[in-house]
This record gives sequence, C-alpha cells and structure tokens, in this order.
Amino acid sequence: MLAKLKKTYPALTQRNFRYFWLGQCISLIGTWMDTTGQQWLAYTLTKSALLLGLLGVAQFGPVMFFSLFAGVIIDRYPKKQILLFTQACLMILAFILAILVLSGHVTYWHIFILAIFLGLVNTLDQPTRQSFMPELVEKKDLRSAIGLNSSIFNVARMIGPAIAALLMDKYGAGPLFILNGISFIPVLIAINLIKTKPFEAKKAPKKVLTEIYEGLMYIRHSVFLRSAVLCMLSVGTFVMNYNVIIPLFAGEVLKQGVGGYGFLLSSSGAGSLIGALIVASWAKGKPRLRLLFGSAFAVSAFLTLLYFVHLLPLASVMLAFIGFSNILFMTTANSTMQFNSADEFRGRVMSVYSFAFLGTTPIGNLFVGSISQRWGAGIGVLVCGSISVLLIVLIVINTMVKKSAIQPNA
Repeated sequence: MLAKLKKTYPALTQRNFRYFWLGQCISLIGTWMDTTGQQWLAYTLTKSALLLGLLGVAQFGPVMFFSLFAGVIIDRYPKKQILLFTQACLMILAFILAILVLSGHVTYWHIFILAIFLGLVNTLDQPTRQSFMPELVEKKDLRSAIGLNSSIFNVARMIGPAIAALLMDKYGAGPLFILNGISFIPVLIAINLIKTKPFEAKKAPKKVLTEIYEGLMYIRHSVFLRSAVLCMLSVGTFVMNYNVIIPLFAGEVLKQGVGGYGFLLSSSGAGSLIGALIVASWAKGKPRLRLLFGSAFAVSAFLTLLYFVHLLPLASVMLAFIGFSNILFMTTANSTMQFNSADEFRGRVMSVYSFAFLGTTPIGNLFVGSISQRWGAGIGVLVCGSISVLLIVLIVINTMVKKSAIQPNA
C-alpha cells in the first residue's frame, strides 16, 4: 500500500517536500476558516454586494500593482527566508482581526484595512511559495508536488468552510481568526526544518525595471508560458470570484444562510480535491496545451451553466464540477509555467502567474459586484462565465493561427 502510494505520488518520498506539505495541511484549514468568516462577516455587516466586491479589491489590489516587483525580489533573495517573514506577518494579521472581533469593535473598514495588508504580504508570499517548489523536489517529481500541494489546498477548502460555518453559528467569527493565527505555527516550524542548497546571490543585479522587462519578454517568446498566462488572465478575472459569487448566489438566488454558504464552498472544494489528486498522479511528462485550453474552457462553461440552477443540491453538484475543472486548469497552468521556466527567471515568471491568478481579482470582484448589485447575482454569474468562454475561444484561435504561421517559415 505504502509502495503504491509512493509510486503514485512520488513527491511525498522527498523529505523537504513532506515538511512543507504537512505544515500547509494545518495552516490552509485555518486560512479557509478565516476567509469564510471574513467574507460572511463583511456581508452581514453591510448587506452590500458592492462593498463585498470592494473587499476583494483591497485584498488583491496590491497583487495587481506590485506582483512584478515581487518577482525581482524573489530572484534576488533566499526563498526560505522570504517565506519565514511572510508567514509570520500573516499570523500577526490573523490575531489582530481576532482581537477586533472578540472585543466587539470590528467594523467593515477594519476588515478592509487589514485586507490591504493581507494583500501586500500575499503579493510576496504567493509567488515565493510557487517558486520554492523546485527546491523541494527533483524536476521529475515537480508535477506530482504541484498536484499534491493543490490537493491539500482543496481539502482545506472543503473542511475549513464547514468548520467555520459550525463555529460561526454557535460562537461568532472571532474563534475562526484565533485558530487561523495558531495554524501558522506549524508552517514556521516546517520551513525552519527544510534544508536547501546555499543561495547564490547575483553578482551585479540590474535595475528593477530592466529585470521586470526581461521577465516579460521571456514569457512573450514562449508559446507555453504565453498561453498559460493569457488563459489565467481570463479565468482569474472572470471565474475566480468565489469570494463574491458564492455568498451572493447562496443568499440571493438559493435563499440560504451561513450553513448553505459553507456547504457550497465545501462542494466546490470536494470537486477540486478530486481534480488535484488526479493531476498529482500524472507525475510524468510535461502538461499539454490541449489540457490547458480544455480545462480553462470547462470551468468557464460550468460557471455559465450555474445561472440556470436554483436548488441547493443541484448548485452543490455544479460547484463540484466547477471546482474539479478549475483545479485541473490551475495545476496545469502552474505546471506549464514551472516546466518551461529557467531557474534564473522563475521568480519573475511565477510573479506574472500570481498577477494573472490573483492580481486581476480586484477588477473581477468590482465587475461581478457591480453587475450583481444592479441586476442580481444570477446575471453576474452568467455574464462572467460567458465572457471567459469567449476569451478562451479567442486565445485558442490566436495560438493555432500563430502556430500555423510559424511552421511554414520553419
């Protein structure tokens, strides 16, 4: 049994990855409990779709503006030390929010300001964690590691909201933020235990803007990197607005309370977990463009179809399909970026990935929040899904045209 598990998920045989993975197993449950509590708390304080969307702007706006600069920092300094700093900052922010809630003085604007600081830290933390992966495993096991990392993300996404819903129903949101702060302690211990090769600093670093430009040109001239970024821009902007879409859809369309909201998040997490485990078992070979395009189209199409669902059981099934195709797309895009990046550009490449994944969220949050505020949550879902479907089709056509133009010249 153990031998079969190691063969299916070879990244688990490597000590550094196990330390990182086990630390994340605990921390990510706390993170999803925090996310669930923060979103529902903001919504109950304001009852405003627009203000809920504005919270996403606060959290992901820094990623949009500073991701490219973060990539240069990641390529210049040891990733392990960066992660120790960012994880400690995230722990402190969680405890501050817990104190505000438990003291009874929390307001929407407290949540908003803390979301800005959270976004600033995540601007550096997210691409660093992605770039750190090749230092934890051999390249042949990289796809397995990315899939397993996605699996724990989605186990947490399934368990965290369910625990959050139960605790909020009985004790309010305060305990969620305390537990999230505590959950960072195992991560800090795990990162400290990881042994990496000595960091080799650049002898003569170039100007920051020069390094950003070189990274962008590096992506532009690779069909794999360019395709992954374009697809992620589309899906990241119009589909990955769960922090706005799900609470609004649960409350306005399905007429559900916090229990129904948590159930929908858990359903999406269950689908994502299945997708992540399947991807993690595909440990050999490079990811293909057809899988990248197909999964991007699928998650966009399923979101569009959600508009026609008005019952909680059917909505949970649809969100499971959305979660499955979404994680299949995300892990494929991530693997595509990692496999086709040279080490000297990895931080900048993954910072662009983070920008496409999270940095466009403020635009998407404002977009879906504004539409839902005016025409309802159902129309917001329909419009976002339809736009993403159209953009993915255009990206596929553009890629095919460019490939056919290159081949005769070759």
